[in-house]
Amino acid sequence: MGNPARVVIFDTTLRDGEQAPGYTLDVPGKVAMARALDALGVDIIEAGFPIASPADSEAVRQIALAVRRPVIAALCRTRSQDIEEAARALKPAERSRIHTFLATSDLHLRAKLRITREVCLESAVAAVRLARQFTDDVEFSAEDATRSDPDFLCLVIEAVIDAGATTVNLPDTVGYGTVDDTYRFFADLIARVPNADRAVFSAHCHDDLGLAVANSIAAVQAGVRQVECTINGIGERAGNASLEELVMAFRVRHDSLPFDTGVHSPALYETSQLLAQLTSEPVQANKAIVGRNAFAHEAGIHQDGVIKDPRTYEIMRPEDVGQPVARLVLGRHSGRHAVQNRCEALGLQLSADELAHVYNAVIALAEHRKAIGDGDLRRIVERLRATGVATHTTSVAS
Repeated sequence: MGNPARVVIFDTTLRDGEQAPGYTLDVPGKVAMARALDALGVDIIEAGFPIASPADSEAVRQIALAVRRPVIAALCRTRSQDIEEAARALKPAERSRIHTFLATSDLHLRAKLRITREVCLESAVAAVRLARQFTDDVEFSAEDATRSDPDFLCLVIEAVIDAGATTVNLPDTVGYGTVDDTYRFFADLIARVPNADRAVFSAHCHDDLGLAVANSIAAVQAGVRQVECTINGIGERAGNASLEELVMAFRVRHDSLPFDTGVHSPALYETSQLLAQLTSEPVQANKAIVGRNAFAHEAGIHQDGVIKDPRTYEIMRPEDVGQPVARLVLGRHSGRHAVQNRCEALGLQLSADELAHVYNAVIALAEHRKAIGDGDLRRIVERLRATGVATHTTSVAS
C-alpha cells in the first residue's frame, strides 16, 4: 500500500453550522471559535456568508485578521454583489477562498430560482470568473447536486473548472443519498468530466437520514479529497457530517480507510465543549467521540473488561480525542469490580465483607437515581463503618 491520501478538512461550523436554529454566534464568539479551529488543525475555515448581514461580514473580516494559518473562506451566491462583499470581508486574510454556489437540480431551477439550465450554466461560469479576479482559490458548489441530472451536472463542472474553479463541491443538500449512491455518484462524475484532474472534488453531506459521515467516507473512497463538516455535526435541519467522527474514522480504521487529515485529535473534545459553551447548546450524551458517555461504562460486564484491559470495550483511548479518562458509571447495571475500583480511586480500601455491603447499597440506591456519584459512595461507606457492620479493611484483589 502507498502513502495514505491526504483529505482536506473544510470546517463550516461558523457558516452552515451557525445557520442552525439556536446556534447563532456573535462576532467575538465566532472569532473565539475560529481560533480553536485553527488550533485543532483544520485546513479551511468557512467563516460566514458576508452578504447575509453586516455582522456576518464583520465576523469574516475579524477572523481573516485574527487567524492566519488556515485558508479563510466566505460563501456567496453567484451574484456580483455577493462576490464583491465576500472579497471585501476576506481582504485581510493571509489566504482566502471565495466559495460561490448555485443550484443545478431541475427541481431547484424550476421551483426556487425559476431559471433555465442555460442561465444556470452562464451564471456559474461568470461567478467563478469574477471570483478569480479577487483570489486564485475559488470553490464552486452545485447545490442539490445529488438530485441533478448527471449530464447537465458534468457540463457545469467542466465549465466552472475551465473558468478557474480550483475546488468543486457536490453537496447532498437534503441528505437523501445512501452510501452506495454517494460512491457511484462521485466515481462516475470524476471519471466523466474531462478536466476533473484540474480541481479538488469536495463532499458536503447532510444528516437527514443519519448518513452524513458514512456518505462522506464513501465520497472519499470514490476520489473526493475535501470533506465539508462541522464540530458536533451541527447545521441546517439534522446537521452536517461531524468533523470529529470523520477524523477518528480515518484514524481508528486506517487499515481500511488509508486517509490522513491535519487535525490534532486530542483537541477535539475541548473544541466541542467550547462550541457547546458559546452556543449554550449541549452535546448529546451518547454523541460519538465527544459525548459525555462516549467513554463511560455502566454495565458490569463492560466495567470488568475495561478495568482489566480498556481495549475490550474501547476502540480508541479517551486521551486520543482529549476526553477525560474513561468513566465507570455506578448505576443499577454496575458490577462489584467497578464499585471496588471507584472506592480505591477515592482512597477507600474495602474488605470483602464491606465490598458486598457497599455493592448492595449502591444497587439499592441506583433504583432511585440515574447514577451514583463519588459523594454518594463516600456516604455509603461512612454509614457502613459507623454502624460497625464490618471493621476489617484489607484491600480486595481484583
